[in-house]
Amino acid sequence: MSQWTPVARSADVTTRPLAVELDGLPFVLVRFADGGPVRAFADRCPHRLVPLSAATPTGGTLRCAYHGWEFGPDGRCVAIPSAPGQAVPPRADLPPGPAVQERDGRVWLDRATPAPGDPPELCTNEDSALRRAWHPVGLVAELPFTAELLGEAWSVDEDLHVEPAPHAVTTRWGLVWLAPQEPLTELFDDPDREDRQFAGAWLPPARTSVAAAVVADNFLDVAHFPFVHAGTFGAGEERAVPEYTVQGDPDGCRSVQEQWFDNPEDPGVLDGVRPVRQRRRATYVYRAPFQLMLRLEELDAGAVKTILFFAQPESLTRTRIYTKMLLWGIGGAERPGPDVVARECAFEEAVLAEDLALQSTMTLTGLPLRMRDELHVRADRLGVALRRELVRFRERAANPGGAGE
Repeated sequence: MSQWTPVARSADVTTRPLAVELDGLPFVLVRFADGGPVRAFADRCPHRLVPLSAATPTGGTLRCAYHGWEFGPDGRCVAIPSAPGQAVPPRADLPPGPAVQERDGRVWLDRATPAPGDPPELCTNEDSALRRAWHPVGLVAELPFTAELLGEAWSVDEDLHVEPAPHAVTTRWGLVWLAPQEPLTELFDDPDREDRQFAGAWLPPARTSVAAAVVADNFLDVAHFPFVHAGTFGAGEERAVPEYTVQGDPDGCRSVQEQWFDNPEDPGVLDGVRPVRQRRRATYVYRAPFQLMLRLEELDAGAVKTILFFAQPESLTRTRIYTKMLLWGIGGAERPGPDVVARECAFEEAVLAEDLALQSTMTLTGLPLRMRDELHVRADRLGVALRRELVRFRERAANPGGAGE
């Protein structure tokens, strides 16, 4: 039996999606043409569960803000940009939303609509397994400080005395690291030693409202570049993601990908000896739970850029992000000068700001770990590997002394 409930004024529903709630559940309202009928869907893209209320209307479709998946008025997915020419999986379609009526200047939804299925299983910043890991808690330059980690306050003085006492504390790459309990995984080998001829600099730490696992997934994701980073480098990126492989690493994974990119700052381009469109090798490295590294080798110009990226799970709704740049050969100098380093850091800050803007629209408190909770496509192989490693990490933490301990 229908149970009609008003959720918005008709005048407020346009071709720009509008977020509403019905019985505590999030829905999105949108007209696919000016003056057209109102459509209602659950407020999440089936791919990565990002709210569709952050989507963009594109002349008859609704385009997800994260990876550009497009949906028509009937909820059917009509485009997956990372995989052009491939069949769209049926699960990519939006499930039927509640029935809609417009009367008396309002939009009404039928409360008799069945609720969505089980909530996703999430890795949040309060996951107890995370106590068995090394976490960054601050820059050495910030000492002394009180840091928040896993919902607790930790006081660290200049001599690295910590209250309450953790299992271990150390410094690496200019960061203070803390392990509340005996860590299951070790820190990366030291890239500063490997890249001792590189010029290095930290970006100012940043914060986001999403979980550290979501931050890690975003860092490893290559299909979002043309959509999230259109204002920095993404406009020149190919939407289709070429086939790539993922290989296992100790307590993590890595992927080596060959990419094309625009390199207008290359001195060889300015001198007319190389084209602006060039090749690069991108090596992504992940170690559970939240250690990440990206090494970008410009195969034509010879420059190398390494990005160290670490996430500190402070609380359920707050994560602190640390980013270090290591540069060699940028601008034609083996060890770039301060002006080049400052420019590269400013650019990376702008890139990170675009990710943070998208993350501010996300509503889940963690990263879904069950494969069925999201829809994975070929371009998501690194993200799938991340989820599997986090599941494995959880299982090891729950089974002290078991296999692999």
